[in-house]
Amino acid sequence: MPLFIASLNSGSNGNCYYVGNTTEAVLIDAGISCRETEKRMKRLELSIKNIKAIFISHEHDDHISGLETLSAKYQIPVYITQTTLHSCKLSVQKNLVQYFSSNERINIGRLTIKAFPKLHDASDPHSFIVTDDENICAGILTDIGAACSQVIYHFKQCHAVFLEANYDDAMLTAGNYPYFLKKRISGGNGHLSNRAALELFCRHRSDSLSHLVLSHLSKNNNDPQLVESLFSRHCGNTKVIVASRYHETEVYHIHQAYKSEEQKAFYNQNAIQLSMFN
Repeated sequence: MPLFIASLNSGSNGNCYYVGNTTEAVLIDAGISCRETEKRMKRLELSIKNIKAIFISHEHDDHISGLETLSAKYQIPVYITQTTLHSCKLSVQKNLVQYFSSNERINIGRLTIKAFPKLHDASDPHSFIVTDDENICAGILTDIGAACSQVIYHFKQCHAVFLEANYDDAMLTAGNYPYFLKKRISGGNGHLSNRAALELFCRHRSDSLSHLVLSHLSKNNNDPQLVESLFSRHCGNTKVIVASRYHETEVYHIHQAYKSEEQKAFYNQNAIQLSMFN
């Protein structure tokens, strides 16, 4: 059974990522309005009734702006750290709040969600790995100031990943942002550059990584065509998608991938031999 993933929106104007199977799903962040979440899921033919939990990475507005309404309307539990909830200053219904800790594994039906700490200028920021009962693994690795050891370790496990490629170094340097903001973005606790994301991808991707969804692109300091061209030259067998800040992606079906072409040929040959006896 495949794992289904989609970006409902990705960027400083709002972030919301969908991961699920045929019966249950989770949202990572709720940074677009409840109405937009409903509209985009309807267009993708995804049922909001399947959403069993919302996981919050950190308290910045582009990750939580739709949380209160969406959670209350559909009575969806919100998984969040105590520190982040305090920093959010939101009125999430108390009966819907579930706290998590770093590296805790939380079971939502047949999905297992693991949160791990990341480098970002927030009170208690986390990234997430979502795994199904067949060990298909999707990572949500955005708002990361650097590819630290935690990011590298979890990235290596992924069959699909939402990976931040926030800014182009030259565009950020030449742009009109004030100096302090440029330092905040590139200073190791802000966002991941195209160059750093590409290095992570080229050096540490698994042979089983089938889908790379490049996420959280800056409106002013990046260009979707530049990013797609840059990564496509190195993608190999991995499908590269650039998530939009204006609309949802399609739904991608993630299957357990083979670890190598040799292993794929081995399984295909055995499948042919088995079919001869059926």
